[in-house]
Amino acid sequence: MRDDVFRRDCPARMVLDHLAGRWSILVLTALAPGDLRFFELRDRIEGVSEKMLAQTLRTLVRDGFVHRTVEPAVPPRVSYGLTALGAGVTEPLGALTGWIRRNAGNILAAQDDYDASGA
Repeated sequence: MRDDVFRRDCPARMVLDHLAGRWSILVLTALAPGDLRFFELRDRIEGVSEKMLAQTLRTLVRDGFVHRTVEPAVPPRVSYGLTALGAGVTEPLGALTGWIRRNAGNILAAQDDYDASGA
């Protein structure tokens, strides 16, 4: 029963926590077309701080979704890309983000209706 995601001790919960964060989803989706350097990711994902991006990348590298490549240069050139595991998860994440884009207007309208009802 340890593999039941509804149980507190399920290891998949940690993975779900790492993948479900806003920055993780955006980083993985941004890397889907190909490798990017840190500053390219930072510029691509508006609103993410350098600290948060670095933390997110560390987590995704540790979890095996992203690889970090350091090219010897002065200063060193560091790029990030998807591993096979990361590429595998971008398909369902892409479907999720696509669904969100298509339904954002309906969700915002539902929020407005709720707020207007005084509930």
